[in-house]
Amino acid sequence: MDITSPLPVLSAEEQRVLGVLMEKAKATPEYYPLTLNALVAACNQKTSRKPVVQYDDNTVITTLDALRKKGLVSTVVGGASRVTKYKHNFAVVYPVIPAEVTIICLLLLRGPQTPGELNTNSGRMYEFESLEEVQSFLDNLANADQPFVKQLPKRPGQKEARYMQLLGGTTVPEEEDSGAEGVETSAGLAPRLAKVEAELAALRAEFDKLMQELS
Repeated sequence: MDITSPLPVLSAEEQRVLGVLMEKAKATPEYYPLTLNALVAACNQKTSRKPVVQYDDNTVITTLDALRKKGLVSTVVGGASRVTKYKHNFAVVYPVIPAEVTIICLLLLRGPQTPGELNTNSGRMYEFESLEEVQSFLDNLANADQPFVKQLPKRPGQKEARYMQLLGGTTVPEEEDSGAEGVETSAGLAPRLAKVEAELAALRAEFDKLMQELS
């Protein structure tokens, strides 16, 4: 894959807006390019998004302006309503094929995933023939002169390795750090356990008091 333009490092908002435009171009082409209202609603979807966000119009407008300056988004004005609509230019700026756009899009919208998860989640955008085909595209994206994705270390008990996109930089998301995850899990469990024990003690005290009154 011959890349001429450097890969930008996008903010979380830029990743979400770009990913949404990629998704809707394939999943709902009849409504694409997107109006601002449609784009805001798609960014804030409760499903197929990680994390779930609540962007307002100004946030999306500012993000679109930043993406336009990077050449990744352009505007379209047409039709009877003359409403401004937005489309992505990722496959114009970078020589990626639809299957690769789908993988990058899913990683932008849902975070790191295994080949199996990508295969399951891609249905509305692209039909991969097999897990081997997904892996092949991941290898192409990871081993390019300028990689778009990278493989993450396997977590304990995990059969498949996960992949993350590199449009947000190369820093591994905290929740994907297996060591940190174990520490966070233990640290988070202790206060919850203490709370349960306190509630149980209170219930026992109330029960003992009730039994004394009854006797």
